[in-house]
Amino acid sequence: MTPSPIGHYYEDFTVGEVIKHELSKTIFESDNNLFSLLTMNNHPVHTNIDYAGKNQHGQVLVVGTLVFSLAVGITVPDISGKAIANLGYEDVKHLAPTFLNDTIYVRSTILDKRESKRKADRGIIYVESIAYNQRGEDVLSFRRHVLIKKRNNG
Repeated sequence: MTPSPIGHYYEDFTVGEVIKHELSKTIFESDNNLFSLLTMNNHPVHTNIDYAGKNQHGQVLVVGTLVFSLAVGITVPDISGKAIANLGYEDVKHLAPTFLNDTIYVRSTILDKRESKRKADRGIIYVESIAYNQRGEDVLSFRRHVLIKKRNNG
């Protein structure tokens, strides 16, 4: 069996292309609790059922940066698996709340691409990714520039 390749080369990306990523993740209470502890986000809306139940959404909210981190991770096999670097993230928007036991999916659109001005063995893609839940509701969006290797150049 041949191992699965991770990522794509610069030449493989087409402006306007929409990629529906295969990976997905259901966010369990343990995921949210661990992420809250690791990032020192102790807001009770993320960790206290009683408190969260008495607030706007009536239930525990998943930490927004966990949703962002998962969305980035879900895109790695298709977008940044051959990346040299993620150059920057921008325009991160929390579009709707994410709750415990929601499943996160992601689709990405290649907005632009250009060759590196300094090194011929790489190029930069500009991509927008949108995370959505099992109900098809968009919950998070972000854009980023990714520096990616060219094929046969390293």
